[in-house]
Amino acid sequence: MKKVDIIKKIKWCLLLFYCFVFGQQENQYTQYMYNTSTLNPAYAGSRGVLNVIGTYRSQWVGIEGAPETHSFSVNSPIGVKGVGLGLSYIGDKVGATDTGFLSGDFSYTIQLSRYTYWAFGLKAGLNYFSLDVNKLNPESPQDPNLGNISRSALAVGSGLYLYSDKWYVGLSVPNLLETEYYDDVKSTSVSSKAHWYAMGGYVFDLNYRLQFKPAFLLRAVSGAPFTYDMSANFLLNEKLTLGAAYRGGRSAISALAGFQVSDGIFIGYAYDYDVTPLSAYNSGSHEILLRFELTTRLRRAICPRFF
Repeated sequence: MKKVDIIKKIKWCLLLFYCFVFGQQENQYTQYMYNTSTLNPAYAGSRGVLNVIGTYRSQWVGIEGAPETHSFSVNSPIGVKGVGLGLSYIGDKVGATDTGFLSGDFSYTIQLSRYTYWAFGLKAGLNYFSLDVNKLNPESPQDPNLGNISRSALAVGSGLYLYSDKWYVGLSVPNLLETEYYDDVKSTSVSSKAHWYAMGGYVFDLNYRLQFKPAFLLRAVSGAPFTYDMSANFLLNEKLTLGAAYRGGRSAISALAGFQVSDGIFIGYAYDYDVTPLSAYNSGSHEILLRFELTTRLRRAICPRFF
């Protein structure tokens, strides 16, 4: 066997090990602090304006079939006191599998004090899963017991979100239903389990030009190790964001940067350096985020937000 073929098989084995043995079935983001609506429906409308976010993530660049994720979400208050609505789509491609999640969000917010709010959220939509066995190893005959799968299933989730203009905490599960995608002919099945998320962050005003925000995201799913993200970002002159993050359980360190182009446009970038055995076969992960808000200078002056 050629050396290049041996290296390719090692890459595939490591990729399958980390994607399936460690049990990540839902998307992950390094810039989770700006992309909360995909994880927690109670976030919908919390910024008080129309909020549109798009992200693209290329993970483990250099490994064929490595995860590739893109998402789009829009949410806003609708003029009815306390009610926010949102719509989001997440697409994830890993090797021979493609998954998609299209969902609608509903939130209801109660004002607890002058600056504190408590929101309840519901998420409902469709999960889509497909497996193309021809992409697994086209040079070898396929197992007759393994066939292509293309299935969709109902998804229902919920979330809680407690926040002010300086801090936030949240608890959510985007999909409460455990789903099994089953091929009646080939006796093939793939299951999807509920993922639980806890998140939080706080904004410290170091001086009138500099703010500091530590944040965390915890993940838990049955049958897989507990994972967490810890991040620390600095915001200078309400324009430039610089920070770093660490992902435990899947072990990566990250550098983050962002720029507030205008009152309504924010661009973010994150680079992840993997510190697992996979690092020998990839050049890291890249993530780009674009946020657009229909806002005004008056609105930003009254309620500056770092999340």
